[in-house]
Amino acid sequence: RILQHFNTTAEDYTVIFTSGCTAALKLVAEAFPWIPEGTKETSSRFCFLTDSHTSVVGMRGITALMNVLSVPIKPKELLLSEENKIPAEEQNCTTPHLFSYPAQSNFSGTKYPLSWIQDIKSGKLCPVKIPGKWFVLLDAASYVSSSPLDLGVHQADFIPISFYKIFGFPTGLGALLVNNRIAPLLRKTYFGGGTAAAYLAGEDFYFPRKSIAERFEDGTVSFLDIIALKHGFDVLEKLTGGMEKIKQHTFALAHYTYNVLSTLKYANGAPVVRIYSDTDFSNPDVQGPIINFNVLDENGEVIGFSQVDKMASLYNIHVRTGCFCNTGACQMHLGISNEDIQRNLQAGHVCGDDIDLLDGRPTGSVRISFGYMSSFEDAQTFLKFIIATRLSKSDTEILVQSSVTKLTTESVPDDLPSFSNADKLCPLPHILDRELKHNLSARKMTVNWQPPEAEAESIRAAVSETAVPTCRRGSKPITVTNIYLYPIKSCSAFEVTEWPVGNQGLLYDRNWMVVNQNGVCITQKQEPRLCLVNPSIDLKQNIMVIEAEGMDPISVSLEENTGKETVICESKVCSHRVKTYDCGERIAGWFSTFLGHPCHLIRQSSDTRNKSHQKNTKGLASAANISLSLVNEAQYLLINVASILQLKEHVSARLEVPLEIEELIQRFRANIVISAPESFEEEEWAEISIGSLRLQVVGPCSRCQIICIDQQSGERNKEFLQSLSAARGRKTNFGIYLMNQPLHSSFPDVLSVGSEVIPVLKENTEIQPPTSNEE
Repeated sequence: RILQHFNTTAEDYTVIFTSGCTAALKLVAEAFPWIPEGTKETSSRFCFLTDSHTSVVGMRGITALMNVLSVPIKPKELLLSEENKIPAEEQNCTTPHLFSYPAQSNFSGTKYPLSWIQDIKSGKLCPVKIPGKWFVLLDAASYVSSSPLDLGVHQADFIPISFYKIFGFPTGLGALLVNNRIAPLLRKTYFGGGTAAAYLAGEDFYFPRKSIAERFEDGTVSFLDIIALKHGFDVLEKLTGGMEKIKQHTFALAHYTYNVLSTLKYANGAPVVRIYSDTDFSNPDVQGPIINFNVLDENGEVIGFSQVDKMASLYNIHVRTGCFCNTGACQMHLGISNEDIQRNLQAGHVCGDDIDLLDGRPTGSVRISFGYMSSFEDAQTFLKFIIATRLSKSDTEILVQSSVTKLTTESVPDDLPSFSNADKLCPLPHILDRELKHNLSARKMTVNWQPPEAEAESIRAAVSETAVPTCRRGSKPITVTNIYLYPIKSCSAFEVTEWPVGNQGLLYDRNWMVVNQNGVCITQKQEPRLCLVNPSIDLKQNIMVIEAEGMDPISVSLEENTGKETVICESKVCSHRVKTYDCGERIAGWFSTFLGHPCHLIRQSSDTRNKSHQKNTKGLASAANISLSLVNEAQYLLINVASILQLKEHVSARLEVPLEIEELIQRFRANIVISAPESFEEEEWAEISIGSLRLQVVGPCSRCQIICIDQQSGERNKEFLQSLSAARGRKTNFGIYLMNQPLHSSFPDVLSVGSEVIPVLKENTEIQPPTSNEE
């Protein structure tokens, strides 16, 4: 059935099941009949397109061990490779070379010509000028998810595929399709269970199975998932009518979205996005249903992809961000040099993190993809998200007046169909001019995303992230105004006027957390009603009391359960592993009743906490790792009342309703609230002293959608994160993380409201406190 899907038969191709596309590529690298350097024969070459997935580029690690040279080829270089033709007298050389390229770039959706397969095998195109016989590996993982591949016409030698990219199920199952003409040449070194026809344990004797598939499928294959594949292909055909219709449908969505997206402009004429593409999305044979871009501000500066991702999550939109395991394409489209990659690594940026800008330059981008299940409404939802979060009222009016008609009448070619069922094609509906006007005018009444330009400039000036605060002798002292701890992670705050401090921060802060039946931490992102759970600590009675409306209060002892019957389990907080134990069925029943689904309360185990949850924070005075409770990033989070007031004015203006400062303070869930003279001056501090406590600043807090949750009602309002992003000028930072400096602090200690805060600037210049006779 698999071979039928690709219009070929078992006479021409063999299917070798693997754990995924990556495993299939690794198999090719290990089994290809390479001829190494240093022999009398011409040595082999492994050539790959620079616009290739990491798993393809990683094959060079294996070829290097085999003393085979790897050569990266840029797409433009291959188009000029006709100059590399081998003289007739050298064309009898049989040295095998391998060229790999993607049928479709997973970065930009560019479709590379399938005609290259025959052109390279025939010698019409030559990746490098060297005699020998070329074989072609076609990385089809991205391509076959939305386009038909006819192996009867385009007979590549190796085709790695991943089934979950086609169906969405099953994960962990892929295949390598091998052309039977090269199959006998493949070499097998390791032999696992089921691959041997016969072997001896006492002597070096091994005879492989005759079947190529059986020879290379080491161990037990995922036969239950393999059974599901037939049903997957059958259902795909029944629902859509086949891959050609999927190709047309997904391209129509991408074509429409590209046209609208590329036309969006700010009032000053600046584009809203920068799209990274090699095509103009006019032909589904050269462009797949992938759009890669970065969002820009009105000055043309890139807004970091992690900020776009956070905003998209508010609209229930999932986007991919970063470099998408394709560094070559990322470098090519974003203009990132080899030296830049190495400098970014030294600066702490690694693949997959959320460091999106370094020195103002993007480290990656945003990608959206359409599949057979995507709809026109999905495309509209995405475009409305971009419009709602980037365009002001005046921008929107310009868009409606000058652009909408063109976009809605020319976006989707009439000859590109969509499917509603297998046997009936329907044209993709056009978004009507009046529809978009209605949607945008409705949005203007409720969401004023971007303030007028004059207001925006004043906000950015007041809320500048680069301005260094000046706090000279004679200014008002900085004091602690509020102290909060959160005994149960993601539950309500417990406010105190003074509180003991330990080596993990405020005593009992985030020592407990609620988990589901699988032991996974539940936060307000998944369960906003957690904010309605009110824990309080009674140090005299040595208990934590937990209350919630409609529930009887319940108490938990502060004494740790260290008995022999206590079962210590391993849990995860973000990427950290922590040792915990369950607080029992009584408290589990309380939380399960309140939240309406099974869950448990667990507590961090102090016996192993120093070993299980540590953070080696760069720059801390102590060389020892810093111990954390069940927090995500650091021991303390500090916010400034002056910064809250600055933000309060902006949010109130956007919501057109007055806001209480206490509500905003609660949304930002800080441990320490201070009153400093200048807004956001805390971002220029390197460390602070509060009494005998000395705390080091370890970075800004990048906010997520939790600040959108009203901590008194549990209701969401995405306007808060949007307002923060607008006010901060492309960032969602608010507050700073702090860590104890154990060598400079004494424990136990007490943190008190009213205590003076003495900061040290990043330039290591101490801010002088006022003398007693000064205001």
